Amino acid sequence: MNAFPALATPAILVDRDRLDANIADMQRHCSAHGVELRPHLKTHKMVEVARRQLAAGAAGLTCAKLGEAEAMLPASPRSLFVAHSLADPGQAARVAALTERVADFRVAVTSEAHAPALERVAAAAGRRLAVMLAVDTGLGREGVRDLAAAQRLAAMLARSRHLELRGFYTHEGNFYGIPPAQQRAKVIELIARLAGVRDAIDRTLPIWPGCSVSAKLIAENSAGRVQAVRPGAYMFGDLFLSEVTGVMPASAVAVQVLATVVDKPEPGLALIDAGSKTFSSDRTGDNIHAKAVDGRDLAVVRVNEEHGYVRGTAVDSLRVGERVAFMPAHICPVINLTDEVTVTAGDQIVATWRVEARGKTR
Repeated sequence: MNAFPALATPAILVDRDRLDANIADMQRHCSAHGVELRPHLKTHKMVEVARRQLAAGAAGLTCAKLGEAEAMLPASPRSLFVAHSLADPGQAARVAALTERVADFRVAVTSEAHAPALERVAAAAGRRLAVMLAVDTGLGREGVRDLAAAQRLAAMLARSRHLELRGFYTHEGNFYGIPPAQQRAKVIELIARLAGVRDAIDRTLPIWPGCSVSAKLIAENSAGRVQAVRPGAYMFGDLFLSEVTGVMPASAVAVQVLATVVDKPEPGLALIDAGSKTFSSDRTGDNIHAKAVDGRDLAVVRVNEEHGYVRGTAVDSLRVGERVAFMPAHICPVINLTDEVTVTAGDQIVATWRVEARGKTR
């Protein structure tokens, strides 16, 4: 590979052709099955990537926090869903401003306990907000746990002055732990559960599940019951999506971390200049933070803030000063830890993109 010797490391490299191919592939798959694509921008956090997704046919964008939504306004989304539990009335002015800027602006209602707090936010904003009702489908995070709770929450919304039920969503992040051979059966169960909740409350409302592991399978098995999917990491990929869940080949992963070997303090160990401030502390079930993309047996098995510990059968052949590209375990925190990414096409650097929503956790 071209090690881009003039580029300071650690550097986050985005392969433009792979990125565009992944965006087009997911959009084509969803469109073929009559399911909208509403990507979650928590992974890429970049206006330029959002523009590419929307230009390819995405119906809207999903985000976690208001700051992410605000940062993506230059991409001009027609529809935007904040999939998080808004509870602070101090956010009311920002919510009101977003409803003025986005034609279809929606927020999440995540439980009976959350609904009164969201009502206060909406009242302070002076707006009647469109809400998507969260259903837990196995992750054990936000969302009603059973049909009775969903019906009670829907009844609360029907009495609300400022909240209007507009659909149902889930984040099936637990699919990262489901073996590939079991994914289709679990998707069929997931769709049945969501459709059962929706049909018991209002058959006319949409269902919007969201996870890169399950998105294509949900589209394939929707049979008209699911209206949109909200995957986040699909256009970049990582070790979880390629090796662990098997939903994309390693050759399609569009992001690499370019690092420099800075020391070899003992046999069998090399240190690189990318640590937890680059990879984060996330790792696979095998305790791997990253692997070399060139096929050599080189794995980042431990991280401090500024160092990555590399081991593997090829480690003793490394030279201090050598550059190695790694595929990270989990791409979302990697992007959030950098101000910018370096965009490549073949062996050329073609652009630098700012990560406009970096650190937008409020």
